[in-house]
Amino acid sequence: MQGGCADSGVGHVHRLAEQDAAATSGREAAEEDLSKSTARSPYQAPGGRWSNFRTYSVWQRTFMIWGFAIKFFFKLWLVGRKFSYGKAGMTEARVSERRRNLAAWLREGLIKLGPTFIKIGQQFSTRVDVLSPEFVKELEMLQDNVPAFSSEAAVATVERGLGKPILEVFQEFQLEPIAAASLGQVHLARVDGERVVVKVQRPYLKEIFDVDLKNIRVLAQILQAVDPKSDGAARDWVAIYDECSRILYQEIDYELEGKNADRFRVNFQNTPWIKVPKVLWKYTAQQVLTMEYAPGVKINRTAEIERMGVDRKELARRTVECYLQQLLTYGFFHADPHPGNIAVDAEGGGRLIYYDFGMMGTIPGDVRAGLLELFYGVYQKDPDRCIEALISMGVLVPGGDRVAVRRTAVFFLKSFEERLQQQKEEAKNNPEYGATFKNQLSKDEKKVRRKQILANIGEDLLVASADKPFRFPATFTFVVRSFTVLDGIGKGLDPRFDISEIAAPYARSLILEAKPQFAKLQQDFNKRLATQNRAVVNLFRGPNMIEDVAVTMRRLEDGDLKLRVRALDAERALTRVLANQNMMSSMLLAGTMMNIGTLFSVSAMASAATASFVGASVFGFFSLVNFLKVKNLEKKEAQLLGA
Repeated sequence: MQGGCADSGVGHVHRLAEQDAAATSGREAAEEDLSKSTARSPYQAPGGRWSNFRTYSVWQRTFMIWGFAIKFFFKLWLVGRKFSYGKAGMTEARVSERRRNLAAWLREGLIKLGPTFIKIGQQFSTRVDVLSPEFVKELEMLQDNVPAFSSEAAVATVERGLGKPILEVFQEFQLEPIAAASLGQVHLARVDGERVVVKVQRPYLKEIFDVDLKNIRVLAQILQAVDPKSDGAARDWVAIYDECSRILYQEIDYELEGKNADRFRVNFQNTPWIKVPKVLWKYTAQQVLTMEYAPGVKINRTAEIERMGVDRKELARRTVECYLQQLLTYGFFHADPHPGNIAVDAEGGGRLIYYDFGMMGTIPGDVRAGLLELFYGVYQKDPDRCIEALISMGVLVPGGDRVAVRRTAVFFLKSFEERLQQQKEEAKNNPEYGATFKNQLSKDEKKVRRKQILANIGEDLLVASADKPFRFPATFTFVVRSFTVLDGIGKGLDPRFDISEIAAPYARSLILEAKPQFAKLQQDFNKRLATQNRAVVNLFRGPNMIEDVAVTMRRLEDGDLKLRVRALDAERALTRVLANQNMMSSMLLAGTMMNIGTLFSVSAMASAATASFVGASVFGFFSLVNFLKVKNLEKKEAQLLGA
């Protein structure tokens, strides 16, 4: 949420100091004005009970969460089932309409569930690679359209945090918030004649987080157990949850947010096209943050940006360059860069204004170095450099079948280069190319593209799927999300925008800065010299190497040496057999427990019967999990083999 205000119309500022003291004291008049300024009762958000957290129990909250989750997944499951459409049949238009209705229902439900789930919705609103456009469009509304809480609650929080009546702190304080988000809302105020913004936290956030995050951890543990990881990536859902929950708890500490803002501002103090509002520490507490007022236009309002005379293409470049500096130079980055947190003003040809520093991430030095090498490896189309960079970052596990991983990397680097060249040619030959840049592929085009990939690396993808050489460090959750958001922002500003064309040269310049040109030339010379030395040595070792080959062949013929060949078909068959075996074992145990429970029930042994039925349910659940694993294995194998 904004630390300033992105393009907000500033309404009338209530002058609390100018109350009628004739009938009552100034303080009493201010309180009376506050009570009349809001029609809602304190701590009550429209559409939900979460703001009035103390009025219902933890169990009620838990049932509310899981009831909503089960209902949503059931509705989502019905969207893809033909029988649910009746006689009219399942058409693309009807599926899209049902998705839109479900997305609207989901958005309203997340608002009713409160801050934790609004935050989750905001994060998924940028995942165009995961969600359909209908869901993305609805969830994007959560970035701005979040209900405010009452002015009475806001004033109470300010007075409790700063330890003084509000009239003794601010000369003016606007009761109506200029912006509201999932965790708080922003009010305009005036201090020492200067206009400021006061960010006030929603009531009972920590209590809500304590309950909600316990339930989400259970979901993460379930995902950890049932995720087949058939795409070759060993995701640690619990670690990802831990990272997300840690950052969420940090977000509700406004003093920490103020320190983050100061650190961010120091990092970019010499960059004239970046603005970070100053923190007024005298008027800041754990639940109250007062900052300099820095208005601007939201970065996704392209028409207004054009009217300001700002070059949209240059603005897109600056947005990415700033984020690359955060990641690769400082290792301290804004983990929530959605359009509501980035604004633009006309100063300096388009200055970026950053808000909301509650969700920040840090990257260790070795990971930063790995990211640099990865960008430069992509830029140089060097698969070995990319692989070594992934290993140094902990994304790729050393060992395993490196040949398959390398062939996959070569294929994607080549495809990436061909795609860029094609885009450049089309842009060169077609002035209107930007209007249709990177359109979604049709179903037929997707099928053709998939067949091309599988024809080249289908077997290698199966090897990666079996070895699971990839890891997904929890820190990267926010890095990947931020790049996804920035890519969307960039394309909105410039239809021809390509984040890789900015990132790779920038990474190269950073590498050259880290390694001066002379040292870089010397490193390249040493590499070439080592290659030449090996060639000369191999020239003289040639006869000996031929003799070694002959000895090896004789040992194979005599049976002294045995070759180990990896039989992928046998490995896949064994995996399926083990999954089927686990499924059958679970089903057998479930049936046994059910029979035992029935016998206990007939014998009027209620407690024993209940325990047996619970055991049958547990084993039945494991049977379902193993059944889904078998189906996923078969589906993934069919996809990768092009069947």
